[in-house]
Amino acid sequence: MPRNLSIGFSPCPNDTYIFHALATGLIQWPGGLSVTLADVEELNGLAASGALDVVKISVAAAAGILDDYVLLRAGGAMGYGAGPVLVSGRGRTLASLDGARVAIPGERTTANLIFGLCCREAGIAVERVSMVFDEVMLAVEAGSVEAGVVIHEGRFTFSERGLKRVLDLGAWWEGFTGLPIPLGAIAIRRSLGEDTARRMNEAIRRSLGAARANPEAGRDYVRSHAQELSEDVVCSHIETFVTDYSLDVGESGMEAVSRLLAEAGCTRKDIFIEI
Repeated sequence: MPRNLSIGFSPCPNDTYIFHALATGLIQWPGGLSVTLADVEELNGLAASGALDVVKISVAAAAGILDDYVLLRAGGAMGYGAGPVLVSGRGRTLASLDGARVAIPGERTTANLIFGLCCREAGIAVERVSMVFDEVMLAVEAGSVEAGVVIHEGRFTFSERGLKRVLDLGAWWEGFTGLPIPLGAIAIRRSLGEDTARRMNEAIRRSLGAARANPEAGRDYVRSHAQELSEDVVCSHIETFVTDYSLDVGESGMEAVSRLLAEAGCTRKDIFIEI
């Protein structure tokens, strides 16, 4: 019988939408769950230290934890037209940022990895300044950095704050690889065993199924944790980041993750649980 597990995911609408039923007991986990909600870069750090049994991570961060964790096939964030956006306070090109200070939403994030790849391919070097994701636009507005990589709700709200898009990094990745952008994934301790991993994968699939069948059931839970309270932004966030890949990454999703991790220097093959 599965024991009590510690599980962590972000307060962003896509995660709270997916995990609401599981986290609140509508979908029961035998033994119970201890839930932690934290910023994605904090979750990456908790995974790196082995602090949680099950944890939502940036796919880029998986490169450093696969000795101890394996990725589930459900619960992640992946798709087309869903990537981070590089923004500035005024009209800029990527080339014009050579040597500039650019805010990133954490060193272990997929957004940072893809931004680095983009800079490499463009032949430019920037000074990356790491901060919590919701501080990035504030830093760009204040002028303490010349540009910033925005994720989560920022993708939908940067123009309302007078910021200009320099480059859609998700579209750049899609053009560079022909693959969907693998933003986040759910990792589980290898030591828990394959049976528990498969059970958790199925529990997450059922939790997402419950959300899709009755979205109103988790509406207050999602909104209570959202950084952006606009109903339109919350709905757009869920529609963009919760896709069929969130139910199962499939072959193209696994290829996308493998490609991203290879860019991070990871060539490990046993990345995902076997179903």
